[in-house]
Amino acid sequence: MKDSWGLAEQFDIAVIGAGMAGASLAAELAPHARVLMLEGEDRPGYHATGRSAAFWEECYGGQGIVPLTLASGPYLRENGFLAPRGALYIGTTGDTAALDAFMERFTDSGATLERLDRSRLEALVPGLHPEWVEGIWEEACADIDVAGLHAHYLAAFSKAGGQLEVRSRVTEAARGAAGWSIATERGDRFGAAILVNAAGAWADEVAALADIAPLGISPLQRTVAQLRVDPPVAEDLPLVLDISGAFYFKPESGRLWLSPQDETPSPPCDTAADELPVAQAIASLESVVDWRIQAVERKWAGLRSFAPDRRPIYGFDPADDAFFWFAGQGGFGIQTSPAAARLGAQLLLGHERDAMTATLDTKLYAPGRFS
Repeated sequence: MKDSWGLAEQFDIAVIGAGMAGASLAAELAPHARVLMLEGEDRPGYHATGRSAAFWEECYGGQGIVPLTLASGPYLRENGFLAPRGALYIGTTGDTAALDAFMERFTDSGATLERLDRSRLEALVPGLHPEWVEGIWEEACADIDVAGLHAHYLAAFSKAGGQLEVRSRVTEAARGAAGWSIATERGDRFGAAILVNAAGAWADEVAALADIAPLGISPLQRTVAQLRVDPPVAEDLPLVLDISGAFYFKPESGRLWLSPQDETPSPPCDTAADELPVAQAIASLESVVDWRIQAVERKWAGLRSFAPDRRPIYGFDPADDAFFWFAGQGGFGIQTSPAAARLGAQLLLGHERDAMTATLDTKLYAPGRFS
């Protein structure tokens, strides 16, 4: 039986996007409501989620992100998604002020940081060039099993009765008195009382489809290359980051993952790695260590989507209490996903906060901050 809009199926909530953002939020919502998740690609997690460099780092994303990261840590550890790695920020003789500022910025954040001298750096990074003389150690940094975490949320969503539709890019979202009529490129049409925008790089495009004012979410391309080096990469090498933000590298299954930490503006798309940022990353690596690069085995790029103030956006749109933003999660959306999804579900459903989210300041992430 179809309703007056011609809808075969009606849901309480429709979530657009089945990457880590959409899957984690949908998994939190599904035990409490009838939830539909719409994914434009052939499989969930094809874009940013499937191209993550896969680490949990307490300071990554800045001070406004630390509370979400720390709140997510226990869930990730207890469910087996983290493996110890450690992170090392390094600087040259001219970077003392930058290292001092970093320590000061995160002193009261809850992050565990220790200042290191040259001798400690040498022990952590064999072959380090002599000009790299100071560092900051973050012992809590860990690798994330991204695929496992994403699968965990998809399974929880399915177990709770959620419905996932792939190859279902949204082409129309029309608002009526009872909610939303949502059309997809397959020709399906669904109804939902609440529409959730978890579309990542496409978030502003989805808003425009729904006649909601975009919030200025900008996709930025990030490049990663996988290298084979000599001597072979030690598995206990930490995540190494330049204090100036010019590169990071980490071991992965006997290889080195290297990024120039590029942020090239891009339209929403299935992006691919360019040669220039890979060359820049290799030049940076050669300025840091005396390892010989034997081969660039593969390279890839993903889009990290940021709001204008680089904080995520969680909450109902100020102009429409049936349109919920869950977007702008930059490069930190995976490491913050447990707390972000829990908070998002509590805000959407009107539930009380729990131990995971009690200390989070929702004003930092509210869509209305841009009004």
